[in-house]
Amino acid sequence: MSDAGAEISNLGYVVVGAQDLEAWSRFASDILGLQVKAAPDGNSLTLRMDEYVQRILVQKSDDEDIFEAGWEFETPEKLEAYVERLRSIGQAVERGGPALCGERRVEMLYHCDDPSGFRHAFYTGPHIAPMTDAWHSKVMRGRFETGRLGIGHIVIRSKDLDQSVDFYRKVLGLKLSDYIRAELAPGVKVDVTFMHTTGGRHHSLATGTMPGNKRLGHLMLQVQDMNDVGLAYDRCIAAALPMLMHLGRHPNDLTFSFYVKSPSGFAVEYGHGGIVVDDATWKVSTHPRLSDWGHKFG
Repeated sequence: MSDAGAEISNLGYVVVGAQDLEAWSRFASDILGLQVKAAPDGNSLTLRMDEYVQRILVQKSDDEDIFEAGWEFETPEKLEAYVERLRSIGQAVERGGPALCGERRVEMLYHCDDPSGFRHAFYTGPHIAPMTDAWHSKVMRGRFETGRLGIGHIVIRSKDLDQSVDFYRKVLGLKLSDYIRAELAPGVKVDVTFMHTTGGRHHSLATGTMPGNKRLGHLMLQVQDMNDVGLAYDRCIAAALPMLMHLGRHPNDLTFSFYVKSPSGFAVEYGHGGIVVDDATWKVSTHPRLSDWGHKFG
């Protein structure tokens, strides 16, 4: 199976649902270190992690899961060429109107549906905050690792693994990074395929079979200062938040991280040190374990 060679730069934003926006506001600001702004109507939260006006949109909903993954393109020309290719292979794609672009804080946007039940958006022209509104965190020492790598990654539970992998690689054009096929406990197995974009983050999206019933297995955020992982871990413990996996290190992307349960029920992985893929030298491999060390279940 070959990749489609698309020009997706990175995973630029996500939209998720939550019943308790107040709990999400505290979690995002006091635990994760994000900057939070509530919408005037009280129905959503905008979460900032860098100079982009909006990286995560939390919408009030009983469906506490991922709604949309936003994929960034460097130029309108690359976006239009990508959409043309999608349509040429029979993938239905719709253009978002001014209202949707305004909500997502972008200049141009198209979208299509995912077989696993959420939406992919393809955009260009993210809104950048003015210098007078510089990003800041009240709890972090450093910054998040974003830029050309995007916000981090998402891991999606597949309804049909082969169908999902085909969709992400042949339709969306994500590039294969590697696999993890491991037995977490007797009879509890995971089979996950990891994929990257031209930005090079080891994986911007992974999909597979794993325990749980939400579409979103976890959202990963990466920090530049390793101390911020330890400090955030301590904040989680002090707040008695449900820890899904304690501190550990993955064998494929080499990320040092932990997993905490978000107010929506899916996990947030908080990590440091993920590798960047060089397609010229990268070799696809299969790893028989989830972690080199640690990541003990909470």
